[in-house]
Amino acid sequence: MRSAVHLQVDKHSPIPIRRQLTEQLKHVIESGGVPPDQALPSIRELAGFLGVNPNTIARVIEDLKRSGYVEARRGKGVFVATARPAHPFPKRRPGFLQDVVLRAAALGMTANDVAVGVLSLAGVRPAAVQGTMAILLVECSPPELDFFARALEAQLPVRVDRMLLGALATAVRRKKPARRWRAAVTSFCHLPVVERHLRGMGIPVIALLAEAHLETLHRLAQLPSGTRVGVVSAAAEIAHNLEHSIANAGLPNIALVGACPATGAALGRLVRGVDVIVSSSAAAEQVRGLAGPTLQVIVDDRALDQRAIEMLAITLVHRNGGRTRGVLRPAVASPNAGQLRHN
Repeated sequence: MRSAVHLQVDKHSPIPIRRQLTEQLKHVIESGGVPPDQALPSIRELAGFLGVNPNTIARVIEDLKRSGYVEARRGKGVFVATARPAHPFPKRRPGFLQDVVLRAAALGMTANDVAVGVLSLAGVRPAAVQGTMAILLVECSPPELDFFARALEAQLPVRVDRMLLGALATAVRRKKPARRWRAAVTSFCHLPVVERHLRGMGIPVIALLAEAHLETLHRLAQLPSGTRVGVVSAAAEIAHNLEHSIANAGLPNIALVGACPATGAALGRLVRGVDVIVSSSAAAEQVRGLAGPTLQVIVDDRALDQRAIEMLAITLVHRNGGRTRGVLRPAVASPNAGQLRHN
């Protein structure tokens, strides 16, 4: 499955997980996110990546088979069908949309919230956020700043002011950021520090999570049992975050040996002690320079969690004068979801 595909599970939604995943995969296939004749990850891989029961994934695959989206090939797996299924029931759409609005209202969401959420999940810039607004991005390394800034500016009409974590205290003392920044964004590990520096300024702080690509997990799941895997990135913190993301997938065939930055003696020790390295593209050349011909290098630059993008979009709508009932605080059921706090 291509790395642009993002699947999510909202365990607090009244919509059953089976239905959530079935509809998401239908949308992905219809929009060309997974091309015809492309193999889907196995049931075990999807279940581990999403943290759901394998039986639920099996039922999702059966639903997709019955509706003509995928086909099973004996001994090879499940593949996207060559021909996309027709839609013979266009009259059902108004009823479906009405059902969505009613369910959203029951959760305290406005039509504006629903529109922003749907557009964000589909990768479309939410029109409800008018104009380009400034947000503050705080991270510990230039590569991490570049990664998050590109992802945010690609999906939302925002201007990202980048700032290293070590410079935040000085910047807050010298400037009046509350007049310029509509929100502050950082990673989970920096959330307490950023909140402390911005406390009392009325700036909502959103914690983002960057996940390993599903394509990377799919490749790791094909490795022989007992394969030793290391993780390398431009900075130690980025590498450990990526390692944690891979560990959450629960792949039983690999053993995570450790993570380190692309500099220093630790890199050489890690390369000598593993069979496979998962590396950011920025660090891949250095890894290959140290690695022998038998060491496999999988390049992964991670994907920004789409729920975090959705949360930021909704926050900006609130800050831009959107009419909503109260402050939307999606429940954080696991490290795979974004987190929002208001100062």
